[in-house]
Amino acid sequence: MKRLRNVKIVATLGPASDSYEMIKTLHQAGADVFRLNMSHGSHAEIAEKHAHIRRIEEETGSSIAILADLQGPKLRVGVFAGDSEELAEGASFRLDLDKAEGDASRVCLPHPEIFAALQAGATLLVNDGKIRLRVEDCGKDFANCTVITGGTISNRKGVNVPDVELPVAALSDKDRADLAFVCDLGVDWLALSFVQRPADVEEARALVKGRAAILSKIEKPNAVDRFDDILAVSDGIMVARGDLGVELPVQNVPPIQKRLVRKCRAAAKPVIVATQMLESMIESPMPTRAEISDVATAIYEGADAVMLSAESAAGDYPVQAVTTMNNVAIEVEQDPTYTEIIESSRRADRMTVADGIVAAAREIAETTDIKAICCFTESGTTALLTARERPRVPIIALTPLAATARRLTLSWGCNCVLTGTLDRFKMAVVSAAKAAREEGYGGPDDYVVVTAGVPFNTPGSTNILRVAPIDERLIFASDPE
Repeated sequence: MKRLRNVKIVATLGPASDSYEMIKTLHQAGADVFRLNMSHGSHAEIAEKHAHIRRIEEETGSSIAILADLQGPKLRVGVFAGDSEELAEGASFRLDLDKAEGDASRVCLPHPEIFAALQAGATLLVNDGKIRLRVEDCGKDFANCTVITGGTISNRKGVNVPDVELPVAALSDKDRADLAFVCDLGVDWLALSFVQRPADVEEARALVKGRAAILSKIEKPNAVDRFDDILAVSDGIMVARGDLGVELPVQNVPPIQKRLVRKCRAAAKPVIVATQMLESMIESPMPTRAEISDVATAIYEGADAVMLSAESAAGDYPVQAVTTMNNVAIEVEQDPTYTEIIESSRRADRMTVADGIVAAAREIAETTDIKAICCFTESGTTALLTARERPRVPIIALTPLAATARRLTLSWGCNCVLTGTLDRFKMAVVSAAKAAREEGYGGPDDYVVVTAGVPFNTPGSTNILRVAPIDERLIFASDPE
């Protein structure tokens, strides 16, 4: 499905959007990637949504990416005798391993690994940071705290420990079961929650065994500090601003977002900006002006994708939310300032032949009357490098592998087309011309730039470029071999 924009839209599925009809409507409205939140829903419900998406993909003839988002290790307090208590500023409050119901003086925190890592002076945040506790003294089974910011604490509220690296694996037992299930089911991207270190990603990769690309969610200070190392072992990144804004001062989030987006682009790896982008549309058909500006800012920064969470999963206006995001993206990308910002942030350093080829393809396309850049790719590398260039003309990613086409659907500007297996560059040129014509990117008198790696079927071997007419007869006339 040809879009009028380059940035991609990720829509989370949930109770408001779990039917075949609604998912298809969301796709038609602009959703390119569907997120399955493994924190909610049974495996049977996840499988049903997956089947709906694949059916829609077959009916529309467009590649659709499916992102399974693992829950990650959830740290929560226990329960209270009265379901909730009020904690006053300056009061003492104890967390321990005692499973007895809590009161205004204490509650169970059933995570011995937290106590093992805590030190006096550490901060604990409860209920998305609404309650702030300072640890005064602690042991292997308790932490005596002072309430710095009071409020209502209730059953099973989440706990964040921002200034301590916890000896907690990124994959819980539930995550491991969910990972095996969705990989067998056939998802394209797997999102890892609460990544703290590169080893967390490597552990997941060993379990995935190449069945899905791995996207690391950056939502902890440790992940920000080690971002370069985490990026190096990840296939993509999500800037998950929800927990990131809880564990760090909120004013730190915008510059972190900008920095991470630029680093991902430099590495030619897709990056999603997520959380609270159009949150008011959960209950309102109209977003706030600030939310529109937030979405626009992520697009101006060069993000590959912007994401809807509860807006499309549980809100009253899922289609309107996707439509709004689509319209904002189209408007921003037509702004001359957008082009100036994107091109001014393009890196000039080149390290490989592939880097030079895609840079040359972009330069040729932008300085002559070229209608599209056609990339032949087996692993997706050529298309990702081309997307990093952020060319002014469309990118057509041609691949014989459905899995590669689906994964590339998350990447900026990639319009994915499935081809047959090719072993000669001339036939690749013919296939590119055919795809450009059939997808509506040009007519018989127009030209495209074609890039590929020869020999074929060798990942990362991009080494050839040709300007070719869309008219196949001219291709054979100029190269009768």
